[in-house]
Amino acid sequence: MMFANLSRNDWLLLVGFSVVVLAGPIILQPLGAAYPALMQKFCIYGIFALGFNILFGLTGYLSFGHAAFLGVGSYAAMWSFKLFTMNVIPAILFAMVFACLFALIIGYVSLRRSGIYFSILTLAFAQMSYNLAYSVLTPLTNGETGLQLSRQDPRVIDAMFGSPGPGLPRASLFGVDISGGGYPGFYLCAVALIVCFFFAMRIFRSPFGMMLRGIKSNQNRMRYTGFNTRPYLLSAFVISGLYAGLAGALMAATDPLVGAERMQWTASGEVVLMTILGGAGTLVGPILGAGVIKYFENIFSSFSDRTLHGFFSFLPESLQDPVVSFFSLFVGDGWNLTLGVVFMLIVIFLPGGIMEGLRRAWNLVNRKGDGGDAVPVGQTQPAE
Repeated sequence: MMFANLSRNDWLLLVGFSVVVLAGPIILQPLGAAYPALMQKFCIYGIFALGFNILFGLTGYLSFGHAAFLGVGSYAAMWSFKLFTMNVIPAILFAMVFACLFALIIGYVSLRRSGIYFSILTLAFAQMSYNLAYSVLTPLTNGETGLQLSRQDPRVIDAMFGSPGPGLPRASLFGVDISGGGYPGFYLCAVALIVCFFFAMRIFRSPFGMMLRGIKSNQNRMRYTGFNTRPYLLSAFVISGLYAGLAGALMAATDPLVGAERMQWTASGEVVLMTILGGAGTLVGPILGAGVIKYFENIFSSFSDRTLHGFFSFLPESLQDPVVSFFSLFVGDGWNLTLGVVFMLIVIFLPGGIMEGLRRAWNLVNRKGDGGDAVPVGQTQPAE
């Protein structure tokens, strides 16, 4: 049953996706993004966006509060590290369970409304969660300082098998250190992303996924034909929260300092941008969107005037300073301006996101190769 309904093209997509993700250090080298800490972010936020897309892309329900599940997953994983063991597997399970329970509660209340009212409810719950983590629940979250590891933590399972070594303990996978931004941490996140991609594909291809698409198309018609749509919506909401909890656990494992900022509304807005930028309702699109935004955040923000002067060194000195002054608005602290321009252009010219652009390019190539008999450029087709 797990592998039913997957076509040959689905398997090719899964294999191709897996190869690209695992070969990230080679593929991203020309872009200057082939260092493990950044590739970990690509994978973690790819999981976050992939889960959000199950809710928004399939049902059309726009949540502005998904960062709450990301934060809950991070806090749950950190408490697993502090109380039980530094092995990442229990922390991941702990985070997913708590994120699911929290999503079940919020989804049960929020899904009583639809449209903008649902979005506002999720935003309100997320902001309440953020404020609770920041102030009221300080004994559990350590407030604005953030929750972090300590040598005095009990770690009862680890204590049963030996005394801790010098320094702070580090998250591990059966003895392999995965914290600190190394390649083991990247490959753990990469494998998690591939597994999440597989299950998302199964959801997209299943009758459950078809029901979610039907809800997005016309929920009232679904109700008139006798279907109770709420259990399907709640299931999608909980699954989406589970993905966010997993992403939060991987964040805690690779960067063991958990703060309330992970639950802020800006983090929820970021995953919305990732999904729309890449292509809502597609499998690969949200992951591409997450990669683009994190690339801009980490690469463009590191550019300085000195970098720009080196890049435009071929220009005469009389032109170099004005050109550098202009482009400095879009890099460094102004990287958000670049992201805003890119997002604006995507929304105006490619409403379906990056995936629509790739489809148009593919159709254009096929049209030229077939002498104009291929599908017209403007026609959309289901693609991942």
